[in-house]
Amino acid sequence: MKNNFSITIIAAFSFFLLSCGEEKPKQDKQPQASRPLIPAPLFNSDSAYKYIEQQVDFGPRVPNTAAHHKCATFLISKLQSFADTVIVQEFQAKAFDGKMLNLKNIKASFNLKATKRILLASHWDSRPFADQDSINQKSPILGANDGASGVGILIEIARLLNENKKPNVGVDIILFDGEDYGQPEFHQGPQQHDSWCLGSQYWSKNKGNYTAYFGILLDMVGGKDAKFGMEGTSMVYAPSVVKKVWDIANRLGFGKHFIYQETAQITDDHLYVNQIAKIPMIDIIEFDNSDGNYFGSYWHTHNDNMSVIDRNTLKAVGQTVLQTVYEE
Repeated sequence: MKNNFSITIIAAFSFFLLSCGEEKPKQDKQPQASRPLIPAPLFNSDSAYKYIEQQVDFGPRVPNTAAHHKCATFLISKLQSFADTVIVQEFQAKAFDGKMLNLKNIKASFNLKATKRILLASHWDSRPFADQDSINQKSPILGANDGASGVGILIEIARLLNENKKPNVGVDIILFDGEDYGQPEFHQGPQQHDSWCLGSQYWSKNKGNYTAYFGILLDMVGGKDAKFGMEGTSMVYAPSVVKKVWDIANRLGFGKHFIYQETAQITDDHLYVNQIAKIPMIDIIEFDNSDGNYFGSYWHTHNDNMSVIDRNTLKAVGQTVLQTVYEE
């Protein structure tokens, strides 16, 4: 994903971004427990951690590489063992530098007869550049948190949907490809804002008649003590979904992670799902402004490895998403 907090700019393009100025925390917005929560399966953070580790073990999942191909095979096989159906959307997309990328969006569906559907998504590729690092900037990163963490949580959710009583709604899990192949800062050339999120752009234009009641995107959801602000693009397109998810998280006891603070807008896969596919989708994405940036210090560096992944954060996000699905 692209960090608009420090370098954009979408504010200049009206709806494409709003102000990235400092936001004040929202106060006294604690959820009201009007009724007991519906029973939902218990999310296993150890299992999710293992799924993350298995992806990282392939190495950087950069399009057009052997690691990317091997990881795709693993993800497809794993989801086929849990889901009712798995569809692989293969396509080509042109990168910012003109290179043609061979990409795969992977969609796993559950409870096919249900007409009301919830969309859960993450990107499964990893960044081909460490452009925020001080060394080896043109080498790819492992992307344990930025990429693999969201996928690991969704695979664990897929396992639980398969092994437990189904929710009342249908669930579709989409793993988007090509999200992190965006133009690096060191590239000499005009700024290309749509060079990010290639998989979600393609899917949103080629989804057929599919629609969903709402969607939840997971991105960088495994960091230790991670905080998730109410991200700006999510608040523009789906504020009621944000409130629903944050209230559930706080009722579950995860308030230290899901904070009631509106944050800047981020260019991520949910932007195109909202704008093109017209499905209200929110982004659960780490917010760490301790160094004046939106993301943590490991973001787009070689430090984004398994050492940054924390099981407590995986539990908070995974259980919250599961509970949200079962509440429908």
